[in-house]
Amino acid sequence: MESRKATDGPLAGIRILDFTRLYPGPLGTRLMAVLGAEVIKIEDVRHPDPMRFYPPFLGEESAGYVAVNHGKQILNLDFSSADGQEQLAELIRTADVLVEQFRPGVMRELGLDYESVRQYNPKLIYVSLTGYGQSGPMAQQAGHDINYIGYAGILSLTGSPKAGPVLPGVQIADVAGGAYWLIIRTLAALWQRQRTGEGQHVDVAMLEGTLPLITLQWAQYRACGQRFGPGEHPLAGGLPNYNVYRCKDGKYLALGALEQKFWEAFCDLVERPEWKPLHFAMGKEGERLKKALQKLFQQRTREEWLVLAEGKDVCLSPVLELEEVKEHIMKWPYRWMRRLLTDWWK
Repeated sequence: MESRKATDGPLAGIRILDFTRLYPGPLGTRLMAVLGAEVIKIEDVRHPDPMRFYPPFLGEESAGYVAVNHGKQILNLDFSSADGQEQLAELIRTADVLVEQFRPGVMRELGLDYESVRQYNPKLIYVSLTGYGQSGPMAQQAGHDINYIGYAGILSLTGSPKAGPVLPGVQIADVAGGAYWLIIRTLAALWQRQRTGEGQHVDVAMLEGTLPLITLQWAQYRACGQRFGPGEHPLAGGLPNYNVYRCKDGKYLALGALEQKFWEAFCDLVERPEWKPLHFAMGKEGERLKKALQKLFQQRTREEWLVLAEGKDVCLSPVLELEEVKEHIMKWPYRWMRRLLTDWWK
């Protein structure tokens, strides 16, 4: 796998030692590498990152491993050897951030816990990423994305009344509660060090980082006391004007005409002025409108609908399939995200 030292971006000059494995931590450090940080991924030769062995493969390398570790320097060491310990100590002295993703206590067994490594570098930002945090009754409990979104209440809202809870198509807790929250906490600690000159141990729990995703849903529950089942929440399938519809060619469109002005513009576009008062229709009335909308969308292909809606403020967009995504994102102006998804996908 190609490795390079980042030389540009807002995090240029920041050195990160990456002890993380699998998905959440490596994605978080990968994103910081995209933003210019120098990331050195350190693996124990006796216990390498299991992601290396997960199919499918690009040549001899795991596609998943390449996706979240491209752009990092890869260093394989024997953590138990004197030479390996010496190399680790020297790297820690020169690092700004150390990120690890083991269960609480594992780094201590390796002699790499925060209290030990801070002797080499008191200014080090030491970040521990786990499912449930470094302390508490669940600290040693194993977990994956499905468990975190279950605890957070997200899974109870995702799906349909008939099918019940359905797994999302992506790992929400791993990315939003893990990778993104890891970055936020790391940058906050770096800023605090800029002001105080001191390092710190940052405890990042994926379940905790996932909870902000239900901020709006929790506020609505507290205000109204209404319990929504899978697919019933207004923004999870309950509203006709904020939903997904199948087209004539079997492809799908996402209608997000949430505000009144967008809904009225959509009703004008499809010549259904009688629908305008049904902006927030739910219950039986909402179900009738959903069926009418589904019948309407099945009259044209996805592309025909997009041509009809072009230039109109109706919040109608395609549900792109994976093979369509790369072509579409190349049109985006977002340089950093294009780099994340495409600089190894060539």
